[in-house]
Amino acid sequence: MSRFDRYLLSHLLALFGFFSLVLVAIYWVNRAVGLFDQLIGDGQSALVFLEFSLLTLPNVIRLVLPISAFAATVYGVNRLMADSELVVMQATGFSSFRLARPVLYFGLCVALMMLVLMHVLVPASRAALTSRSAEIAENVTSRYLSDGEFMHPSEGITLYIRDLTETGELLDVFIADDRDPKSRATYTASRALLVRGDSGPKLIMFDGMVQSLVEAERLAVTRFADFTYDLGGLIDASALPRRTMDELSTRELLAAEPAVLQETGQDRATFRSEAHARFAMPFLGTAAALIGFSALLLGAFSRFGLWRQIGIAVLLIILVQLINTSATGASLRDERAWPLVYAAPVFGLVLSALMLWQSQRPRRRPRQTEAKA
Repeated sequence: MSRFDRYLLSHLLALFGFFSLVLVAIYWVNRAVGLFDQLIGDGQSALVFLEFSLLTLPNVIRLVLPISAFAATVYGVNRLMADSELVVMQATGFSSFRLARPVLYFGLCVALMMLVLMHVLVPASRAALTSRSAEIAENVTSRYLSDGEFMHPSEGITLYIRDLTETGELLDVFIADDRDPKSRATYTASRALLVRGDSGPKLIMFDGMVQSLVEAERLAVTRFADFTYDLGGLIDASALPRRTMDELSTRELLAAEPAVLQETGQDRATFRSEAHARFAMPFLGTAAALIGFSALLLGAFSRFGLWRQIGIAVLLIILVQLINTSATGASLRDERAWPLVYAAPVFGLVLSALMLWQSQRPRRRPRQTEAKA
């Protein structure tokens, strides 16, 4: 790598780090506010909030990297043009394609970061986030168990606990299960313990009895030394998080096995579109950097900046994003249309090459009228 390539590449990477930090902070704060209200409102600690925030960062970084690459390239190249550094390099005989080589290196670095994020870090973080969300959803102690008051965690269930000890033991428990009008049951116990099971949280009650009222005619009383009550009815099953495509590996998405399709509730076209998007999206960062660079090269040197070219670059990025949205939508409707996912990156790279070719063509100078004697 030549000295010029190293210089421009280091310049772009420094700006890229700055813009990425700013954009990630903005996105993170925006999402953290709602996450904080949700977790703290459910009785979770600040450490749980910090854990959830860190697990959402890979997905946030994935979203902002192409924008950061474009912003860093446009800002950096505009400053270099204003300082005449790129003008000097062009005067030494560097073509537009030669000047774009370090920008291409920069775009490939961004693509590599996004490949690691989309294939490794984002699925792993999403899987960990879903697992922790399921644990918190099943942790009825923080959501429903409060001593000294009647609670209605779900329709038809009334729960009362006289006292909660420091060791987690529940004293004088009362549960009224009226979900079935034909068979109502009331559970009482002197003490109880809350444990986690494979199918959800369970309440182990000691020294109590069950009073069952069948069709409002017969009352059956059963005393027990210990009894296990399934608390799955306290939790809305639809509220429990399930696996999504974001946490599946790329191999699972490409295989699209029927069991996984049924688990996620998606079709094969959606799986193929998501799998190929993990390969195509990283190169949107490369295309964004090259579009920003090549659009600015279309303009001549100006001390006032290249605001017209910057506006053109922004419009072209919007156009590429529109193509990406339309192509992704088409691929979601038909499983054979997955090659359309690559339309936006390819279009962006071809557009950059055309603008680089156009920028090195000789510019026509305006005719100057001869002064009349």
